[in-house]
This record gives sequence, C-alpha cells and structure tokens, in this order.
Amino acid sequence: MFKKILVANRGEIAVRAFRAAFEIGAKTVAVFPYEDRNSVHRLKADEAYEINAEGSPVRAYLSVSEMIRIAKESGADAIYPGYGFLSENPDLAREAVRNGIAFVGPAPEILELAGDKVNAKAAAIRANVPVLASTASSDDSKALLNQAKEIGFPLFVKAVAGGGGRGMRKVDQESDLPEALSQAMSEAESAFGDARVFLEQAVIRPRHIEVQILADNHGNIIHLHERDCSIQRRNQKVIEIAPAPLLDDKLRQQLFVDAVAFAKEIGYQNAGTVEFLIETSGPNTGKHVFIEMNPRIQVEHTVTEEVTDVDLVQSQLRIAAGATLQEIGLSQENIKPHGFALQCRITT
Repeated sequence: MFKKILVANRGEIAVRAFRAAFEIGAKTVAVFPYEDRNSVHRLKADEAYEINAEGSPVRAYLSVSEMIRIAKESGADAIYPGYGFLSENPDLAREAVRNGIAFVGPAPEILELAGDKVNAKAAAIRANVPVLASTASSDDSKALLNQAKEIGFPLFVKAVAGGGGRGMRKVDQESDLPEALSQAMSEAESAFGDARVFLEQAVIRPRHIEVQILADNHGNIIHLHERDCSIQRRNQKVIEIAPAPLLDDKLRQQLFVDAVAFAKEIGYQNAGTVEFLIETSGPNTGKHVFIEMNPRIQVEHTVTEEVTDVDLVQSQLRIAAGATLQEIGLSQENIKPHGFALQCRITT
C-alpha cells in the first residue's frame, strides 16, 4: 500500500479520501490556495501545502505542475484526484507516472479516450453497445450546420470535453441551431479549453441510468449495479437513486453487460461510471443507448456504497497500489445490493 497520498482536491471528496487513506494506514497530504487556508479539508490531512498559482483559487486546483511539485516535496507516492478539477486530466496522470508517482485512476490514454465523447462512442460501437446517431466533432459551425439534417431534429449540441451540462444545448428546430452552436462552443472553450462540439440525436423522454464499474490492473472488471439520475435541472443531476426504481430486470441486466463490455473494450482500470439513456415513450420505448463514461469517482458514488457496502474510494486506492479485485475481497457474485439509497444535490 502507498505510504503517503496527496489528494489533489478540496471539500467533501478530499475529506472522504483522507478517511479512506487513514483506514488503510497511509499518511495524507492536503493542498490549498491562499483563499482556502482555513478550509476544513486542510485540517483533516497529516500535512498541508499551499498551491502557488496565480489567478482564481479554482485555477490553483487545476495546476498540474504544482500538484507534482507538492507531491515530490512532501514525499507522496500517490496522487488521488477525486472528482472535478484534475480528475479527468491525462496530463496529471502522465506527469505523475513520469515522476515515479502513482496516479489513482485510469492510464492517461484511457482518460483521453473517455474524455472525448466522440471517440468513446466509437469504442462503444466496437463493443456492440447501442449508441445514438451523431456527427463527427468540430469547431466549424458551418460544417456542423450542413450535417444537422442527417441527424434530424430535435438534437443536442454537445461539447466533446463536456460535463455537468456545460457546453450542451437542446435544439428543437433548424433555425435555432446557429445560436446554440455559438453558445455551446463559447461555453466549452471557457470551461474546458476545447471549443469542439458534435451533434447528437435527442432522446425525447429519457431515463438516465448509470452503472458503477470497478476494474483492477489485471483485466478483472465487475459492476456494482446501477443508479437512476433521471431527475435533472439544466442537464445537471439533482436526485440520484440506487437501485433504479421500476426498471425492467431484463433491461437492467443488459445494462450491466453493456457497461462491462465497454470497459473491457477500452482496457479500463480503477473506478468509473458508464452512462445510458433509456427511451420511455414512442416506438423506441425501452431501448437504451450509451452516452458516455466518466473515468473517475462520481459525486453520487455514496448511494452505491450504501446499497453494496463497498467502499469505492478505498477500493480505488487498493487497485492503484496493484491489488486485484479478489485480493480486495470483491467478486461479481458477492455484490448483492440491499435496501434503497437516495442523494439530493442543491443546484443553482
């Protein structure tokens, strides 16, 4: 097991990671910009170091060079990214490995693939997982306008590097598409530094179901059942439920099969979530499609922990240290969900 873990994050997920590290006998390192000098997460770690980055405090948590500097200065042998900030950044994973520090998450090339929704969809097709009709990614509005008729309306404009509903617009008619493209590209450039978007067929009345995955570094993959994240506001999840209520069991099992198949196709490692939409009206009622994979722990991981009794964060650390799922004590047969868990987020 690692001797010292730097948590490249703040707030709840940082405190959560410190607890998991303490329980497996590892020391912990917190990072913080000047503005967070009195934050709770700084006080919960064994050591704390200030991030020397200019600009906003948010930008400080996005500094790969500072995370590596502090990891080396503190003697940390692993970096845990949590969710948000650098959690899906392949540069942090790559620089960590280059400096002899373990990255608690997928390999850089997997982060790059999963972070590009178009390439992820191509991988889903190779794994025989159903997907929606879509265009290639581009930052050329004219090219996308010309391809829109092939998709049909309504459709979604989606940022290639998007997340949390940012860089995403629903378009019901062709006349609204130019403005939606302009807004989505501008938002994507500002939020992710990547203005590329693509067009994707819209599911009119979807359920949003996601499957939790754990994969070790030895090719073993299991699922930890599903969460229902259908209740959303501005394309951001508000309520997450495990297990998904009133879901046909045959469909539930197929989602598990497809989630594992996708993870195997891309050689996934560590914790991740494969997300699907299910049509609830019209001629395609009951059909599901892959939309993306989040290559990290998610905010709503706690509802899965409640119904499976599996500590996902601790599992992430053990897997990154080289343990197999069997050594952790996990197999598909012994993951039996019980009870019911719900999480509600406050959004603005």
